[in-house]
Amino acid sequence: MRYNKIRKMDISNGEGIRVSIFMQGCAFHCEGCFNPETWDFDGGKELTDETIDRILELCGSDTIAGLSILGGEPMHAKNIEGTTKLAKAFKEKYPNKTLWVWSGFLFDRDLKDKEVLKYIDVLVDGQFDISKYSPILKWKGSSNQRVIDVQKSLKEKEIVLYEK
Repeated sequence: MRYNKIRKMDISNGEGIRVSIFMQGCAFHCEGCFNPETWDFDGGKELTDETIDRILELCGSDTIAGLSILGGEPMHAKNIEGTTKLAKAFKEKYPNKTLWVWSGFLFDRDLKDKEVLKYIDVLVDGQFDISKYSPILKWKGSSNQRVIDVQKSLKEKEIVLYEK
């Protein structure tokens, strides 16, 4: 699996100051995507164990609230194994920091049985729809997307939207 870039201090993708990784490869190709350079599955750099260690090290600072995983598409079949490995390593090392993930796949249709959900605190799901775009939406680009509290949703067996 491959990634496009890592941001050491990101304030736009989740709550607080975060480390963000943008996975490489997406088959959705949403019109108006803010990251079309991440579409090519052969682009970017290889996600290695050393890369994961570096990300975990960056997350160690007390100023970092958590890790955000975006794309590209981190939940695509070509990427989900690496996303799961990174998510698990992050939550094992930092159980009190939050993990946010963005995916065009839907929580309750496409992702409900995926191991990675055990590690995610907040999932922004649904493909970006330019006809439903609004710059005032928090943590999502279009109104069809949902900001989901994953752990509460798993516990209650229904979608619980994230509120804070």
